[in-house]
Order: sequence, then C-alpha cells, then structure tokens
Amino acid sequence: MGKGSLLAAGVGWLILVSGGAAMAFSLQSSAFAPGATIPKKYTCDGPDVSPPLRWSDPPAGTKSFALIMDDPDAPVGTWVHWVLYDLPPTLRELPEDVPKTETLASGAKQGLNDFRRVGYGGPCPPRGPAHRYFFKLYALDSALQLAPRATKKQVEAAMAGHVLAQAELMGRYQR
Repeated sequence: MGKGSLLAAGVGWLILVSGGAAMAFSLQSSAFAPGATIPKKYTCDGPDVSPPLRWSDPPAGTKSFALIMDDPDAPVGTWVHWVLYDLPPTLRELPEDVPKTETLASGAKQGLNDFRRVGYGGPCPPRGPAHRYFFKLYALDSALQLAPRATKKQVEAAMAGHVLAQAELMGRYQR
C-alpha cells in the first residue's frame, strides 16, 4: 500500500482506503453469518463438506488468493482445518463441498490440514465450550508456486511480503 493509505479491520471485512477510494474486501458464506454457529453439515458430526464461500472487491494487483481455516481454541494449540492456495485472481467464490483433491479444476492447490489429509476437514472439537473457526482469505500480489500438500506454515512463509489484503469470516461450533 502506498503513502497515505489506511487499514481498518472489522468482522468479516477489511476496508482499504488509498487515494480517497474505498473498497471492502470481504468474505462471506451463505451457510452461516459471521460469528454464528457453523451448521452440522460442515462438521465431523455431519457429511464434513466445506461451506460455500464468496468474496468481493479484492485490491488492485491481486494475482492469486490463499485461504486458511483454523481453530485457535483447540486443546493442543491452533488446529489447521484447511489450506488452499494459488486460487485464480478472477475467482470470487468456492462452492459447497470443494473436492478433497490436491489440485482443483481451477488450478488451485490444497495443502495438508492437521488431520494429515488434503482439503477441508470440518470442525470436530471435544465436548465443551464452543470453538471459533477462522476462515482467512488472503489477496496476494503473486502466485505461491508451491507444490500441492503444503502445510499452513509453508504457505504463510511463501506469502510473506506478498499479502495485499486479508478478509476473515469466523464461525463457531460446539459439541
């Protein structure tokens, strides 16, 4: 971002103001509202399919997107549920039930989650208080060019210095 730019963050959105023009880079799901309960369908207590996601207004210069979903409330520390990267810059949504394959039809790649599987692994917390699940979408100024099956740590290292903006959606789940 250039001189005189300002970042202001909120729930599920990020406002970028530069040169007097404002854009809202946001991430949403038709399956649940920000901060609401994630339906059982998208968890290990149901079919465990990924929820539909859509986003709008990525910043100019976006060359790819990366998505990381994790649970910072897990007993063992942050638990990674989904790592997806090299999403094309023209893409504005992911359908429900993204295939759990290393490479998607769009050319996007999926990494390993902490279940040691490729693709989405839904909420599956132990019994107790609700956990928070963060879907973080990053607009990047380049493709990451990582092989499929990269870890969150590898994706974050490759993204360093390339993040133009981040949008976030948080849902909750309790058993």
